[in-house]
Amino acid sequence: MFGIGLTGGIGSGKSAVTDRLAQRGAQVVDADEIVHEIQRPGGPAFTPVLERFGEGIRAADGTIDRPALARIVFNDPAARADLNAIVWPLVGERMRERAQELAASDDVAVFSIPLLRPEHRARLGYHAIVVVDCPTEVALERLVRLRGMDRNDALARIAAQISREERRRGADYVIDNSSTLEHLDAEVERLWAWIEERRAVVGT
Repeated sequence: MFGIGLTGGIGSGKSAVTDRLAQRGAQVVDADEIVHEIQRPGGPAFTPVLERFGEGIRAADGTIDRPALARIVFNDPAARADLNAIVWPLVGERMRERAQELAASDDVAVFSIPLLRPEHRARLGYHAIVVVDCPTEVALERLVRLRGMDRNDALARIAAQISREERRRGADYVIDNSSTLEHLDAEVERLWAWIEERRAVVGT
C-alpha cells in the first residue's frame, strides 16, 4: 500500500479531489463517511451522542439531526471537544482497520481526514500528506452558495478548524483548488504523476 493522508479545510474540495483519485484507481477511505456510519441508529456513536446532547438533536425519522448538532458544537468549544472525544476514537479505529486490510496490497490508499494530525502519518503508515487548499473567502462562498449554509454558521465552522497556514506547513504536496474544475483536473493529474514518482522511489 502507498498510503496518503489527505486533508483540507471545510469547503476546500476534498471530496472533489478524492473522487478524481478514485477514478484513477485509488482506494479512498473517507473519515466523514465513517462519521455518518457510526452515528446512524445502531452505530457505536449514536447512543453516546444522544446521551451527551439530548433529544433535541434527534430528527423526526429517529436519526441524529446533523445540522442541529453542528449548530451546537461549532458555537461551543467544550461541546465540540465532547463530540470529538466520542466520535474520533471510533473513526480512528475504523480507519486503522481499513489500513490493515489494504497494507499488503500495491494500491494507492487515500485516507481523507479533516482533523489530520502529524501522528496519523506513523500510526496509519502514510507515505505522504496531501493538503487541498483554497483561500478562506473561496471556501466560504462555496459553503454558502453550494451547501446552502448560513454565512455565520460557515464562518464558525471555518474558525473551529486549524489554520490554513498550519495545514500547509504539514504538507508534502499542496493542491490548489481555488479556481475552476478544469484547473482542479489538471492539479489532480499533476498530483497523480507525483504519487507515481514517489511510489517508484519507495518501491510500493
